[in-house]
Amino acid sequence: MNHFLDIHKTTPSDLRAMIDQAAAMKQARAGRSKGAADDAQPLAGHMVALIFEKPSTRTRVSFDVGVRQMGGQSMVLSGSEMQLGHGETIADTARVLSRYVDLIMIRTFEEDVLLELAENAAVPVINGLTNRTHPCQIMADILTYEEHRGPIAGKKVVWSGDGNNVCASMIHAAGQFGFDLTFTGPETLDPERVFIEEAQAKGSKIEIVRDPARAVEGADLVVTDTWVSMHDSQTTKERRHNQLRPYQINAALMAQAKEDALFMHCLPAHRGEEVTNEVMDGPQSVIFDEAENRLHAQKAVMRWCLGL
Repeated sequence: MNHFLDIHKTTPSDLRAMIDQAAAMKQARAGRSKGAADDAQPLAGHMVALIFEKPSTRTRVSFDVGVRQMGGQSMVLSGSEMQLGHGETIADTARVLSRYVDLIMIRTFEEDVLLELAENAAVPVINGLTNRTHPCQIMADILTYEEHRGPIAGKKVVWSGDGNNVCASMIHAAGQFGFDLTFTGPETLDPERVFIEEAQAKGSKIEIVRDPARAVEGADLVVTDTWVSMHDSQTTKERRHNQLRPYQINAALMAQAKEDALFMHCLPAHRGEEVTNEVMDGPQSVIFDEAENRLHAQKAVMRWCLGL
């Protein structure tokens, strides 16, 4: 049984197989729209539970559509419907769900909820997002980079802004896919040191550079994310904006990267805050390819989990 809990907990060979399968499925589906045969339904007869303690657009739609495209059925459950860890222990919920479904995806707050669910489930569990990591997003990012620029191994990725859960998974990916990563942002929002050290131990160059202009020099890919969470207070939002304003991705900053550097953002974006419209809608931006590739990458993740 294969849980997909974090990128650094999955072997590089399995991660590569998922990326390659995602690319193949995307190409096959594009071919089908032109009349090519694509009748594979690997999830036929399978039921997938999609649990959302946190609201979602891309994760919910991409997983739901992905299950259906592969012939399976999905059951979307909210945290309020589940009362996860409140009316029933997480362990008992995992045991019960395992009697009904073949695969569980959960988007939650605390990493401990994900880990306890996986520990007690008799079916594979996928991390759809926690406060600490977001591996499915980064699988889509790797797929997106490679379909535009080829292998990401040996490339320089720059993360600008908050060293949040998406940044954490990008650092994990650096160690597993063999690229280097530079973080630029305020010291108070640095990514966890343990993640940096793990990637460095695998041979990736992970560094922190406070000056964003110097950080993006020679970058092949520049990435950012929203500065605030939907649950942040107004005071927190104002403090974060003050800290992060120097790290906005704009045309002047992108000009310091390689001429063919790409720009990514996992969305939703606050236009004019962490990134300008000029960059988001510019020729280096691949944000909507990135959003689409959540679908294809997650289909490959689900197939890997089920051994299909």
